[in-house]
Amino acid sequence: MEIPFVVEPRKDTGLNNSKIGIWLFLASEVMLFGGLFSGYIFLRIYADYPWPERTLPVLPGLINTFILIGSSVTVVFAWVSLKLGQWRKFQVYMAITIVCAALFMVLKGIEYNAKFAHQAIRLDDYTVVEGHAHPQGGSHDYHAPKKNFNISAESVQINLSRVDDAYYEVMGKQYADGGMVLASKLTLNDGDVFEKGTAISKELIDQAKVDYLAAAANNSEIDIELGREAWAALKPKFPGKRYYEAVEGSKTLSEVVSAYTKELKKQRKEDYQTTTPNLTFVPNTGSASITVNPYWGKLSNPKEGDKGTLKLKDETLISGVTADSSIALAIDGIDFRHTVMKAEEKGIDPAAAVANSWLLKDEKINKIWKKHELITSKLKVLLEEDDREPTENDIYRINWQEIAGLQETDIADLEAMDYHDILALYPGDIEGFAGPDHKKIHYPEVIVPREQVRFESVFSPRWNTYYATYFTITGLHGLHVIAGALVLAYYLFFGRKMFEQRPEWLANRVEVGGLFWHFVDLVWIFLFPILYLM
Repeated sequence: MEIPFVVEPRKDTGLNNSKIGIWLFLASEVMLFGGLFSGYIFLRIYADYPWPERTLPVLPGLINTFILIGSSVTVVFAWVSLKLGQWRKFQVYMAITIVCAALFMVLKGIEYNAKFAHQAIRLDDYTVVEGHAHPQGGSHDYHAPKKNFNISAESVQINLSRVDDAYYEVMGKQYADGGMVLASKLTLNDGDVFEKGTAISKELIDQAKVDYLAAAANNSEIDIELGREAWAALKPKFPGKRYYEAVEGSKTLSEVVSAYTKELKKQRKEDYQTTTPNLTFVPNTGSASITVNPYWGKLSNPKEGDKGTLKLKDETLISGVTADSSIALAIDGIDFRHTVMKAEEKGIDPAAAVANSWLLKDEKINKIWKKHELITSKLKVLLEEDDREPTENDIYRINWQEIAGLQETDIADLEAMDYHDILALYPGDIEGFAGPDHKKIHYPEVIVPREQVRFESVFSPRWNTYYATYFTITGLHGLHVIAGALVLAYYLFFGRKMFEQRPEWLANRVEVGGLFWHFVDLVWIFLFPILYLM
């Protein structure tokens, strides 16, 4: 049985099946991306922190815009070639379309990689600094820890009900290297004994965990059994009474049953098994150096030299003395907007709040800020001619181009220059294609003590709402690019037989694929100005 309207259009709609289907699908896609764009707008309007502005590199986004526009043209040429029966031209134009899709994803990958390699820190006074984190301890090893929590551990307490194998696989070697041993004798219910001083091991923890869980399950079953027995024995003595009602003086039925259950437990105490919910290990050398990814837990006292605890997400508790956990950062961006916003909320003068920032205590950074203040004053004079004022982004944010371009220029020289001459010193977009390049430009370095760090992250969805929406929308759009390219590639590499047998059918399919590709292009045309230019 042949399906009607596969090639020829319906008389009532003038459309074939495929075209009706793709328009219905695109309608759902419009609702999807329309919801995402609307959500982005409302998140930006009602953000409780200064929204990032013009923080994405424009050049790769601009190139990708022209790439997608060009691919929309070539996919139309491919369709026209099929309608004219020119298979070879179809192959050329469709191949160009797929190459454009690949170039788009390569540029997007470069952009993503730059974000994941870039560090951001929100200081205790809400100043935001951006840059490239260097290995801790002055190491030149690229793979050395860069921003971890470091602690001289005096004990490690492992919660047997929560301990995570993934954590132990990473931390276990550090425990072993630190000479961690049992702090006290451990006797399991199956008779196995581990003497005090037994070295930590995965096997020991696994065996203790199995024993603890089995004992806890056994004791829980007995508790349930005795609870039921107590209710069955006492409920008939107090007919019609609810568990919260008084039955013996001021005692409620629940309290009476609870007391009776305790008596039953004393009679069955031999049936209960010993539970050991935690294992405590201590280093046999007095202390052990432990390094932990900051995403894995929380440090109670980040100040170097103070007593503190490091609690991992699997409830492992590392106690000891906080070691140097500072972050060595080559700074390529400074943002005081959040500092100013918090100062205004507290009724503090914004200029005083910025001047008292911990970051400006560093002489190098203070010089950068003085230069920025001079540039801002020149910009203000320039804008006054058009009856305008600098934005908060202009006043309180220093970008990487400014830091890189003015490092070798004295403030006295800047005073003699006008604003446009100063801008000419900044590196261009090509020099920072995907953002600041720390291999070509040396940026000022600052050691940020861990106690000054309120929050830190690479530029990932974890950093703030802006980057969460950026990765969500651009990532979803990228998946659409990949899916559309795969469909078009199928027509290119496996469409020859269909072209020879039913060329009109293949042309219809390519037209439908082209409509989807135009939609992908249209979404990006909206994305580019919203995310990259505003």
